[in-house]
Amino acid sequence: MNGEDQIQKAYESILSQDFEKAIEWFEKAIIAEPDNAAYHYKLSITYGRNNKLSNAIEHASIATQLEQDNQVYRYHLQVLHARELVDKARRQLSTQSEHAERAIFLLKEAIVLDPLTIEAYLILGEAFAFRNDYGRAYQTVMEAIRLEPNHELAKQQAARYQQKMKNRV
Repeated sequence: MNGEDQIQKAYESILSQDFEKAIEWFEKAIIAEPDNAAYHYKLSITYGRNNKLSNAIEHASIATQLEQDNQVYRYHLQVLHARELVDKARRQLSTQSEHAERAIFLLKEAIVLDPLTIEAYLILGEAFAFRNDYGRAYQTVMEAIRLEPNHELAKQQAARYQQKMKNRV
């Protein structure tokens, strides 16, 4: 069986919601054609959708190395790195609020990598709120609303931060 046949089997597995089997088929395609950047990219997407972020980054990196001029692969890798930073920042904030400074740094970096990641803006708003900087928390969440106007959680956070600012005056 050649790589393309295995890719077809991977897609069939995805359509039947068997993502673990899809990963197996993508991996078999890569064994058949290890220098095929598209196979690594497709496997990376599947890993990413299954929250196996380190595996997703590994294969996105390989795809990018194999085809350095491919903007799609490079952007995908950036988005994965942004997700990784958001996850690290979330862990920083969940352990202790005194890690807010480190979380803010990570979240700002994530937004540079992927300016459309709503989750980064929302968590960044929380990090500013931990510092009682409700003005910046509000501005950050309003940026999320600008990107996704009907995002209910962002609207709720914005209202909460706005109320906190009023209470401080």
